[in-house]
Parts: sequence; structure tokens; C-alpha cells
Amino acid sequence: MVKRRFNSLRVLAVVGALVLTGCAGPSPNNLQPGVSTLSAVEGTMGQPSMVWKNPDGSEQLAFAEGPVGVETYMVYLGADGKLQRISGVLNDSYFNQIQAGMTKDQVLRKIGPPGAPWTATYPRSNTLAWTWLYCASANFQNYFNVMFDLGTGLVRSTGYSPVMLGRQGVAPNCIQSNYNVGG
Repeated sequence: MVKRRFNSLRVLAVVGALVLTGCAGPSPNNLQPGVSTLSAVEGTMGQPSMVWKNPDGSEQLAFAEGPVGVETYMVYLGADGKLQRISGVLNDSYFNQIQAGMTKDQVLRKIGPPGAPWTATYPRSNTLAWTWLYCASANFQNYFNVMFDLGTGLVRSTGYSPVMLGRQGVAPNCIQSNYNVGG
């Protein structure tokens, strides 16, 4: 009886590991700048969350792991359809580029879309709030918030707030990747 229970637990552990591996999100590790095409990018990373087509024929694609993932990758394709670069954008370097007066589209092009549960409207203060879950530099989960004026649609302010979901109020651990490939 003990052996049967041990085997059942082993099977559950293996299945759980496979499920978690399958939910790990996009992994751009095997893509090569100047070689990989859009079909290779989508084959590796799935369907993009957002796509921008530029006047010169190049494209920018956002791959967001949200709403509970802590990574968003921006993929840049040249007019020739070849991968130019990939950047992990949910980190202080990109957050510091978000300034008062920016438009929603400018914010989306910098750090991608927030998850649907992380968007809120506050009519009394005429504010739209977008929030991104990310892995802070100390390897704990944190939130980055952007506040927009509802009337103008422009950024009013930005800020950070802690994730207090873990044991004893401690934010869950994570590993910040700061993934970048290409120029």
C-alpha cells in the first residue's frame, strides 16, 4: 500500500512539473537575429499580444505573459521580415522611460499591454490605472503602475506597489531575466 501511494505521488509530481513547464510562457532562446522570421518567432513564442506595423515595413510585436506572468518581450522585425532584436521590457530601465505626458500608445510600445485584471478606472479622480506584474531586481514580484488622465489619455504619474500575496505578507520570489538579443 505504501509503494502504491509513493508511485501515485511520483506521477502527480511529474504531471505537475509538465504542466508548470507548459505554462512557463514564451522562450526566445532559439531565435537568431538576421535569420529568424515571423513564423519562427510565432512558432517559438506563440501569438503576439499586440502588433505595430511601421511605415518602413518593419514591425514591433509584444509578447506578454500576463496577467500572472512577470515578463513581456518586445520583438522587432525588419522590413525584410527578419528578426532584428528581442528585449525583455518589464524592468526599471524601461519603466524609467515612462514619463508624464506620454500617450497610451507610447506606453504600450515601451512595455506592452497590462493584463485585463490590472486595469481600473477611477471616475471620481478622473483616472485610468494600468498595472504590470513584474520581477523586481531583488527577485521578488512587484507592481508597476501608470496613471492616465481619463480626459486627455495622457500619463499623469507612475509608481510602484508591492505584491503582498506570499506567506507572512512576503512577495513571491521570481527571477528577473532582463532578456535581450540583438542590437
